[in-house]
Amino acid sequence: MYAQSWQRLLDQAGQPGQSGAMSLASAGPAGGDSGELKHSAKPWSDAAGTAHSLQTDTATAKAKLTSAHTGAEAGTAGLASMGALKSVLASWEKRLTAVHTECGALEPVLRETAWAQGEVDAGVKSALAQYSEKR
Repeated sequence: MYAQSWQRLLDQAGQPGQSGAMSLASAGPAGGDSGELKHSAKPWSDAAGTAHSLQTDTATAKAKLTSAHTGAEAGTAGLASMGALKSVLASWEKRLTAVHTECGALEPVLRETAWAQGEVDAGVKSALAQYSEKR
């Protein structure tokens, strides 16, 4: 039914006394860990939440920065510092817009990754359960 190499792996996974857990060859007890490959959706969800917060915070910061500069030109005609101030404002608006845009693009990708990992886990668990029922 399966290629010989796959069948051998499946048979080993189903042997009593075997945990069936997958591990990386480079991961092992030397570091004090069990050697099992583990993952969680939490870091991805947390990163998505952080991206959302950064997107909101950069929009707020940009609005405050722009508002703070409103009317700064009044009474400063001919001052060289006004040109520098405008240049700094434009630079910060550009940077904040870039962060806002990038975080807006990252958030849904990070959330999708967290969801996809959960779906893969459920699929593997279901497939293994079906296999063990057939044995």
